[in-house]
Amino acid sequence: MNFILFNKFNEKLNKISAIFMLLIKINLMQNGKKATGLCAVNGFTLNELVLEMGDNHLCTSDDTPLRPDAFDMSSEEKVKKIEGLFRQVMETLGLDLNDDSLRGTPLRVAKMYVEETFRGLDPEHKPAITLFDNKYHYNQMLVEKDITVYSHCEHHFVPIYGKAHVGYISSGKVIGLSKLNRLVDYYARRPQVQERLTMQIGHALQQVLDTENVAVVIDAKHLCVASRGIRDTHSATVTSFYGGKFGHSAVKEEFLRYVSMTTVY
Repeated sequence: MNFILFNKFNEKLNKISAIFMLLIKINLMQNGKKATGLCAVNGFTLNELVLEMGDNHLCTSDDTPLRPDAFDMSSEEKVKKIEGLFRQVMETLGLDLNDDSLRGTPLRVAKMYVEETFRGLDPEHKPAITLFDNKYHYNQMLVEKDITVYSHCEHHFVPIYGKAHVGYISSGKVIGLSKLNRLVDYYARRPQVQERLTMQIGHALQQVLDTENVAVVIDAKHLCVASRGIRDTHSATVTSFYGGKFGHSAVKEEFLRYVSMTTVY
């Protein structure tokens, strides 16, 4: 009996090891390095490993995984290519694209992907940030809360939506309030996992503001959980990023107190 249990444990360990090896190889390819044998790792096929991963939120880096040739095509070329590919998807599903309601759907989807939903993939769309001298010597934290987040899960390409709360303590410069919203929106408009989105916003703000004192909290719902799989429509996911002084309990508690305040207009 113990021998059987040992074999089962060993098989599971081998599969976990294969998953990690797969992630390492994916990471190598994302960084332009050669990775061989991706189709089978430790005797498991790629399909078997994908099934084993299931709905787990696996993230190999806090950078969005982009191919080196990601921007070789123009936006117009991408729209044209996606239109053709999505037409094939719809036809494969058995839909009649001669129907008036469906005829324009491939083009609509392609334009939505490139020009709206995933426009944050293109660094040219990163908002220009202008900083101002903190002439009024405001030395307390500034919190912008309830920023709309609308993104898409990179595992199933269905929406993630919720609110982001951002805070920082000035190092001598201040940022226009709307730029905080624009920066959140820029990183949200791409295939994402919430953990990466939170870190990307936090690191970007630290760089722009030239301060470690940045906090980000995102509270969001995932339609990959609500509309498929477990179909739980009530749960939400909360992620956080605390840098510099926000790592101190008292400062963190102050930030979270502001975030929990009910604003009445």
